Amino acid sequence: MEDKKRNILLSAEEISKRIKELGLEISKDYEGKNIYVLSLLRGSFIYTADLVREITVPTQIGFMTTSSYGHSETSSGTVKVVNDIPDNIEGLDVLIVDDIIDTGYTMEFVVNHVKKLGANSVKTCSLLDKPSRRKVDLTPDYTCFEIDDLFVVGYGLNYGEYYRNIPYIFNWEDK
Repeated sequence: MEDKKRNILLSAEEISKRIKELGLEISKDYEGKNIYVLSLLRGSFIYTADLVREITVPTQIGFMTTSSYGHSETSSGTVKVVNDIPDNIEGLDVLIVDDIIDTGYTMEFVVNHVKKLGANSVKTCSLLDKPSRRKVDLTPDYTCFEIDDLFVVGYGLNYGEYYRNIPYIFNWEDK
């Protein structure tokens, strides 16, 4: 892919600004609640870290690893739990955070899983939303950016397990 030019879609500054705004919104919505932020690994770890630093209400954080992509650019449609939630979330207000929602299969699966574990409430939050690819009836409760149907990389999103460390979001175009 290094023979292609990077097309920056969202700069580090744009991402940071929007996360600050979203952190304030979430803080207002969760005032007085027992919030548990569930970060879906691996893609959302950078986004989650930045987001929770902008949330002003007491926050517990947990992680869950699911898989539906493998090393592909598209979802297989089958979601499997690689590492489950390590904490008891019964009675907590759970905010599921993911890097991107496209087909919606993973988020739908995790929402149902969290409900079965007795969460008081469940909301969803994504850095990126690709509604044009949605295969299930799901709209994130919170999202930073809606994007077109592009394969994007950076800021936690990977290609073959690389590029997560890039501080902006980009796609490639031929040079």
